[in-house]
Amino acid sequence: MSEQKIQIRVTETDQTMDVVVFSKKLDKIEIVLGAGVHSVKCELLPTANGTAYAGSAMGREIVYERNRDQVKADIELENHDYRDSRRR
Repeated sequence: MSEQKIQIRVTETDQTMDVVVFSKKLDKIEIVLGAGVHSVKCELLPTANGTAYAGSAMGREIVYERNRDQVKADIELENHDYRDSRRR
């Protein structure tokens, strides 16, 4: 199974980076920044208006710019692909 990556934006520097998804649910996305012993785990929670997911790691605010409906569609697609791969 390959690891899923998403692109986040660091708001202070407006820099984008690809990060590994640890778990993805509609109410919380857990990501891993970095690799190895220096990696940092972070939770992204939906914003109040539901247009993005936001969190902070090491004092920096990070944003995943997809709304709840888009994330829900992504989760359903991943679950659908997994179920289809098990059928024979």
